[in-house]
Amino acid sequence: MDARNELKVLFWIVLAFAAAFFMPLQNADFVTAVYAMLDLAQWYAQEHVVLCLLPAFFIAGVIAVFVSQGSVLKYFGAGAKKWLSYSVAAVSGGILAVCSCTILPLFTSIYKRGAGLGPAMAFLYSGPAISVLSVILTMRILGMEIGMARMVGAVVFSVVIGLVMSLVFRKEEKEKHERQMTFVPQPEKRPLWQTAFHFFALVLILVFANWGPPVDGDAGMWRVVFTYKWYVVGMFALMLCWSLVRILRLKVGLILLGAFVTVVAVVLSNCFITNEKFVPLVPVLVAVVSLSVILLSDDSEPENREWLFSSWSFARQIMPLLAVGILTAGFLLGSTHGSTSVAGVIPNEWIQWAVGGNSLRSNFLASFTGAFMYFATLTEVPIVQGLLASGMGKGPALALLLSGPSLSLPSMLVINKVLGVKKTAVYVALVVVMSTVSGWLFGNMF
Repeated sequence: MDARNELKVLFWIVLAFAAAFFMPLQNADFVTAVYAMLDLAQWYAQEHVVLCLLPAFFIAGVIAVFVSQGSVLKYFGAGAKKWLSYSVAAVSGGILAVCSCTILPLFTSIYKRGAGLGPAMAFLYSGPAISVLSVILTMRILGMEIGMARMVGAVVFSVVIGLVMSLVFRKEEKEKHERQMTFVPQPEKRPLWQTAFHFFALVLILVFANWGPPVDGDAGMWRVVFTYKWYVVGMFALMLCWSLVRILRLKVGLILLGAFVTVVAVVLSNCFITNEKFVPLVPVLVAVVSLSVILLSDDSEPENREWLFSSWSFARQIMPLLAVGILTAGFLLGSTHGSTSVAGVIPNEWIQWAVGGNSLRSNFLASFTGAFMYFATLTEVPIVQGLLASGMGKGPALALLLSGPSLSLPSMLVINKVLGVKKTAVYVALVVVMSTVSGWLFGNMF
């Protein structure tokens, strides 16, 4: 019997007992905070998990399984054209729905397979800092101004950080380029356009399934797309079915069966579900389950099963952390969504003192603190939402969104193992300083 492990078990048992024993159930603020925690968790489960997270896991799985080493060297290698490598790094990293820790295996993989330091760092930053999913949620929950600023800022940050890192450590990059000149990549299993087609079919389904309602009085294209968004999603779903058959070589009969079951779910949901916002959830769940069963039963291409297992790996890593993050945010900062606003245990005066207004101090504090905190994917949105409702300035909110998701203390430790102390220190300093300045400028403008 390992005495150290037994002491750890004893510690957690004692901690759980003490928490239950001294729980201040008679304190009104504590009870309100518990209700806020559960309210925020329910809202996220109803609004975001099925339509946002489940498709995102499959997208992350495509990146992890179907992108070859040859593509990595072609678009991320030290000898690739800068405009191409940084553009691809910013865009491809930004499409992933991953946290600062989940991006690390992908970053480590492309870096060790030959990606240049600059493009690899651009990918490392852009992956957790911005994604299609996070942009949609930020715009819908925090407002168009912060959402657009986050999107533009993260893309610019990723390129600038990559260029600065490449410049500072140019001697090592030159040596890597010389080594890569003698490398002969393996031939692609399938044309790149096929992987891109499959990838973007999933991305477009995700984007339009989460297309938010227009603001009052908006009669423009946003309203038109929102009115017909499920028809658009259906069109891209047909593209995905074509991709599953022609590109992944899945059996036509199984794809048709899965599509038929999904259509039946659409009809039944519209007939029997009275709450309009729950109507699309059942068909999406049926489609996800159908695709999972089809991939699991396929024995013709090992990559197909690997895609499912990789997607499940992302889900297994992210979902528990996401749940903990949402519960923590609700308990500490309260629940604010729609017309609902429930206070947490942290007094508003503390938040207003620390990150209220738009001083350089408040922006730096938000950026520096966010860099060391851990944000599971999308948890930064409810956290910032609660902070804004409690008095946080818009500038510090943007600074937190630009630094927090891309960094955390656990990710710093892993990056240090891969890159070393100097590169890690430069990367962290760039993120914190740029986030501080950007937040301060944004706060002055808005």
